[in-house]
Amino acid sequence: MGHKCYISFKTEDCWYKEEIQKWSDNDKVDMIDKSLNTPIDSEDEDYIMRKIREDYLSDSTVTIFLIGQHSAEVLGWEEQRFIKRELQASLYDGKGNTRNGILGVVLPSMYDSIYKGQYVCQTCGKTHNHVALNDMTIVKEFWKNYYLNNHGKCAYDKEDRFCVLAKWDDFKRNPNFYIEEAFNKRTQPIADDVIVRPK
Repeated sequence: MGHKCYISFKTEDCWYKEEIQKWSDNDKVDMIDKSLNTPIDSEDEDYIMRKIREDYLSDSTVTIFLIGQHSAEVLGWEEQRFIKRELQASLYDGKGNTRNGILGVVLPSMYDSIYKGQYVCQTCGKTHNHVALNDMTIVKEFWKNYYLNNHGKCAYDKEDRFCVLAKWDDFKRNPNFYIEEAFNKRTQPIADDVIVRPK
């Protein structure tokens, strides 16, 4: 039985959402699609978000967040209000809403902006990957839960991150692996450190 997945995306990245849905239809990925496919007919933003929470997010277990060129925090609240609130609802763990695992899928247009290669650490002398997740590349709800608590280490390990990150090409090759990884984060100790509304 597949995980129930909600896909959070900007309108400009709709093609990628539809591609994932095709995989689901063709059994390439073992998931039950809980995504919003038609806009909710209302001008009331609070009503729209309540409907999304109740009808789509409440029984999903993984939120797949498509990270494209229009996903940055610096674009402002008005531009990002829906994806920010979808991620907040996904991160919230409370009555009537269990926390989702969060899988960020970096779209090809963002590879060079986010994946900056490797560097030699001046503290430990080892090589680390430089992943540029910040307000210039993505909303805070994701990056603040990707870089959570590394307990004073010089770099972040997998267990120091709640959010899972994958390039589109890697996700496309093995979507079930990354969805399962995000799903499993829900019960790992790092879930206790999740920040629902980061500042």
